[in-house]
Amino acid sequence: MPRPKVSARGLPAPRSDCPIAGTLDLIGDRWTLVIVRDLMMGKRRFSEFLVSGEGIKTNILADRLKRLERAGLVQRSRYQVGPPRYEYQLTEAGRDLDSVLRAVFSWGRAHLPAARGRRSTGSKRVGT
Repeated sequence: MPRPKVSARGLPAPRSDCPIAGTLDLIGDRWTLVIVRDLMMGKRRFSEFLVSGEGIKTNILADRLKRLERAGLVQRSRYQVGPPRYEYQLTEAGRDLDSVLRAVFSWGRAHLPAARGRRSTGSKRVGT
């Protein structure tokens, strides 16, 4: 079986030149926008992401944070040497996803019965 093509950043090569397809390749999985949402809400440390209500598993979280970092959407900085621990924050490109999250939030609130009663995600940046 042939191996998938990989970009210089270690990310899967885009499947087409379409901006929508390329964006979905990067952030269109089940967890990535939830992590970006949490970053926008002020979460910075690995343990803080784990307490979100969606119940992300540690291996998935570690993988998505690495992918976001390779894509230039997140930067990490060490806050503890032994054992090494890191904090994460959005880069300018990551913060540019704010309007995307707002649109997804608005659509979900309008069209998903469980989300209709939600006024806000608790973020100063996402939701209203």
